[in-house]
Amino acid sequence: MSFTKAPLLLLGISLLLSTPAWADETGPTKAPSRPKNIVIMIGDGMGPSYTSAYRYYKDNPDTEEVEQTVFDRLLVGMASTYPASVSGYVTDSAAAATALATGVKSYNGAISVDTQKQPLPTILEKAKSLGLSTGVAVTSQINHATPAAFLAHNESRKNYDALALSYLETNADVFLGGGQKYFPPALLEQFKAKGYQHISRFEDLASITQPKVLGLFAEVQLPWAIDEKDAKKLSTLTQKALSLLSQNDQGFVLLVEGSLIDWAGHNNDIATAMGEMDEFSNAIEVVEQFVREHPDTLMVITADHNTGGLSIGVDGNYNWNPEILRNISASTDTLALAAISGEQWQADLARGLGFELSEEEVAKLNVARMQGLETMAVAIRHLIDKRTDTGWTTDGHTGTDVQVFAAGPASELFNGHQDNTDIANKIFSLLPKPKKPKS
Repeated sequence: MSFTKAPLLLLGISLLLSTPAWADETGPTKAPSRPKNIVIMIGDGMGPSYTSAYRYYKDNPDTEEVEQTVFDRLLVGMASTYPASVSGYVTDSAAAATALATGVKSYNGAISVDTQKQPLPTILEKAKSLGLSTGVAVTSQINHATPAAFLAHNESRKNYDALALSYLETNADVFLGGGQKYFPPALLEQFKAKGYQHISRFEDLASITQPKVLGLFAEVQLPWAIDEKDAKKLSTLTQKALSLLSQNDQGFVLLVEGSLIDWAGHNNDIATAMGEMDEFSNAIEVVEQFVREHPDTLMVITADHNTGGLSIGVDGNYNWNPEILRNISASTDTLALAAISGEQWQADLARGLGFELSEEEVAKLNVARMQGLETMAVAIRHLIDKRTDTGWTTDGHTGTDVQVFAAGPASELFNGHQDNTDIANKIFSLLPKPKKPKS
């Protein structure tokens, strides 16, 4: 956001906050104009083609219409994602998360530091200083780029051990996700000494009734959602975080990330990506219901960038076949591992994919199988792409704008086009004002 635009933005914010966010004065419930609670949700890598693909993936083939999804229902605007000029026009997750967490653009790899590597105040830090509770619930390791940018400061996203150690100083109330690898026993003891309950089994989550909690449920990432279709792990983590943080009468700010949408996109794995989109959608609906029950809560949802250059239709074919994806029973990583190790691999793979393999497909897969696990996984992804008419332009990020979704008090602030830094600055403006000391 340039300096010349700042007064206009702040004027718009003040005008919107001067009137209630509800339209009907005669309605039974009056929502406040300024939220008490804020939930920020990020679909990592979730460019517009992902939400479109998800709509068709979830479409009921027995009806004439294409049904809406939660993304269609909550869409309010778009956002640009470019990083600081030193990194060009295509952002990484760290620079994008820094922009969304601080309202300042930085270089790719930066964790809430500016281009001179100086720390930038984050939304969660500011909220904590004002007496609000804070937390994160993610499907990656909790010290990955996005949650780290909301919680910490470092010149490089790759400094995972240093980021994990720095979390001791954040005083956040809830950490939920993966990352056991980065929290050795000595560090866990320091968290316990600061009053944190540490759990590593997902089933133990139900026993947690009070913040503060450090829940690490995987060595690095949580399992792919498609491999555990009934687990609903992100939505469960989100529900638990809401119940814990809402115990603070002053309010809370929660970050929820569907981290693995991006990881599936980097793999160019459409079936696994749709599984991650489905669970992120479940988590959004958990928050949407919380907003209905607590009309003083704002939810803002966006992506940090687009991953993979996903194309719905490819090679001149005016076609896309999501019904094939609905029948795939496991991630391509899991299918490849089973195919490498199983004697009846062709039959097992066909069963996992939900369709019979042609002789040409078997021949290509057999060659890939001889070359190892990763080659086999890539071959299965290419097979699925061919069957579904799915295309990809890259295994990295692209510079396209992303969508913005919102509901609750002051959600109108996020209508239309904006920059990712504007999203952060609008959220900063909605935090409570510091109380003046009594004279």
